[in-house]
Amino acid sequence: MTIYRVILLFLLWVYLPNFSSTEMLFRRTSEPQTKVVKARTSGRDGKVLHRQKRGWMWNQFFLLEEYTGSDYQYVGKLHSDQDKGDGSLKYILSGDGAGTLFIIDEKTGDIHATRRIDREEKAFYTLRAQAINRRTLRPVEPESEFVIKIHDINDNEPTFPEEIYTASVPEMSVVGTSVVQVTATDADDPSYGNSARVIYSILQGQPYFSVEPETGIIRTALPNMNRENREQYQVVIQAKDMGGQMGGLSGTTTVNITLTDVNDNPPRFSQNTIHLRVPESSPVGTAIGSVKATDADTGKNAEIEYRIIDGDGTDMFDIITQKDTQEGILTVRKPLDYESRRLYTLKVEAENTHVDPRFYYLGPFKDTTIVKISVEDVDEPPVFSRSSYLFEVHEDIEVGTIIGTVMARDPDSASSPIRFSLDRHTDLDRIFNIHSGNGSIYTSKPLDREISQWHNLSVIAAEINNPKETTRVAVFVRILDVNDNAPQFAVFYDTFVCENARPGQLIQTISAVDKDDPLGGQKFFFSLAAVNPNFTVQDNEDNTARILTRKNGFSRHEISSYLLPVVISDNDYPIQSSTGTLTIRVCACDSQGNMQSCSAEALLLPAGLSTGALIAILLCIIILLVIVVLFAALKRQRKKEPLILSKEDIRDNIVSYNDEGGGEEDTQAFDIGTLRNPAVIEDKKLRRDIIPETLFIPRRTPSALDNTDVRDFINERLKEHDIDPTAPPYDSLATYAYEGNDSIAESLSSLESGTTDGDQNYDYLREWGPRFNKLAEMYGGGESDKDS
Repeated sequence: MTIYRVILLFLLWVYLPNFSSTEMLFRRTSEPQTKVVKARTSGRDGKVLHRQKRGWMWNQFFLLEEYTGSDYQYVGKLHSDQDKGDGSLKYILSGDGAGTLFIIDEKTGDIHATRRIDREEKAFYTLRAQAINRRTLRPVEPESEFVIKIHDINDNEPTFPEEIYTASVPEMSVVGTSVVQVTATDADDPSYGNSARVIYSILQGQPYFSVEPETGIIRTALPNMNRENREQYQVVIQAKDMGGQMGGLSGTTTVNITLTDVNDNPPRFSQNTIHLRVPESSPVGTAIGSVKATDADTGKNAEIEYRIIDGDGTDMFDIITQKDTQEGILTVRKPLDYESRRLYTLKVEAENTHVDPRFYYLGPFKDTTIVKISVEDVDEPPVFSRSSYLFEVHEDIEVGTIIGTVMARDPDSASSPIRFSLDRHTDLDRIFNIHSGNGSIYTSKPLDREISQWHNLSVIAAEINNPKETTRVAVFVRILDVNDNAPQFAVFYDTFVCENARPGQLIQTISAVDKDDPLGGQKFFFSLAAVNPNFTVQDNEDNTARILTRKNGFSRHEISSYLLPVVISDNDYPIQSSTGTLTIRVCACDSQGNMQSCSAEALLLPAGLSTGALIAILLCIIILLVIVVLFAALKRQRKKEPLILSKEDIRDNIVSYNDEGGGEEDTQAFDIGTLRNPAVIEDKKLRRDIIPETLFIPRRTPSALDNTDVRDFINERLKEHDIDPTAPPYDSLATYAYEGNDSIAESLSSLESGTTDGDQNYDYLREWGPRFNKLAEMYGGGESDKDS
């Protein structure tokens, strides 16, 4: 490649002397130099026309790209008419690449390129030149603009945008069918020479394909290329610049071409005759085998449709096309019988579903084959005379009556006897039975249509010689109705009559139902069991009746309810009837006849009081009772006062004596039995809770004897205090804890020593204390007071 560039540069240097760097001298003047050529011509109007041709322009420089010399590449020279050669002028360069890519000699105006330039990076550079006085630094001429154009050389090969192309063309295409177009690009200057002129050629892929040199369009070159013979082709295309001439640069690309399928091949069976076998017991729809034709095409062009077009078994067999496997599946269309026919012959056709009219000349796109089907003998199960049986029987027949017979036979040539049985899963109550020999079905229990109108049985027929061969058949037994049920009220009637009812007033409409189902439909008659002075029944003759009053006014205080027997009869044979009793309550009603109350107790309640209101009232009463009980319990609890009260509360007038007991003998509480000491002589009793103003001697009472009960003694004391006029108006509690005779300690009462309250005067105790002690001795036990 370097040798070619050197040769190209040498040719340019020889044949283009105007562009030689040693001869590129442009004189800088105030105006661009032009060469003018004038020619005189005569126009239509006789005027002379002048044509002016522009000469070489000083302000354009040319430079070859990819310079390989060791020195700076000379571009050109700037020179001003004001330059006297004495060095007084200075040349200045500015613009694209000035000072870096392009430099200028300040004194001589020579311009050089400092490095190699690639035109594909930038095709031209715009610069500005100026000449100034070196001493005054003033420009001697206006600034001028000039262009340095880069001349192209063929240094870029054509390139394809893709290294590998993929294309396809239908098989059997005519010669010259366009396949794909490839395009290469060349970075060289297309406006200068042939550096960018590309020519295409095929390096690989002949003689099957060709390429147009100018456009790069690849076309088929052979007729009737068959995909079934070869499907893939690889074509190598070359793009060469310089118009394909010697010395041009080139690039290549690969095109993978696939022949797409067309329907140019018919389906073909591999065999002319196909043999299949099928058992005679095969049910309808059973697949017995398959046939398949092959097609060299692919996709939808290879899709095949199978059909039976002829033969003696067209009505016994079907064929189904399996799309995913492209097979024809033969199936049983009707039940087979070895004893009737043992061999069938079918003619099966396979045809393409998508046929291309362009290839009709190749022949019909179909093929046929013969299929022979042999029927094999098997031991068949019994066959019933019917697919199902229906028997009808009245519900009043006697047990053991035959309701019907089923029949079955062995279809095999060697006929075997048949045994019948009932599937007990279909007759759990064992209402029916069957004779195993003749298939007669009879009843074993009474029938009742009202319990079950239909019975669905299953009868099993089995060969005696081969019990495994069985057949089932459905037997439907319909129970016919017999009038054996009496009509009854349709619903329970809650009937009432108003106290202010008038004669002939409707109080209830009744209807009836009957479990029987006569053919002519139900017809009921209503009547009273006996004449009733209060009510009557009127038959509406539409299976309903009206209950009417016969008198004026009813009183629930006299009679709260009435019982009205109503006789209901049907019209079937034998006639059945029943008596239903209506309970008619007497109720209070408003003026519109709306019921308000039906019981005598309800008169105590306000009219129209609802159940919710009654419940609310009852809850309020219960709550009040609970409050009263709690209040009473709290009141009783408050009446229980403690034995020792506060000393500040003198209303209770409690006097407590906490005298020393009898030592170790005094280990228990005070025993009231000490009050029965007969040795103590009753002394005069005085009040202990108040200071007596005058000495009052109470009347004496006889002391209790030993045999006097303690209860009598206490009752006498209570009675005595009740009639005592000096007793306070409230209860007074006096506690005596008298010291026993054996104790050396005296009274330990703290009434005086234990109080510091000066408002209460207990001095009277000092005066009456000895007397109280005397009384205590009268009732005390002395040595015997061990439990005080």
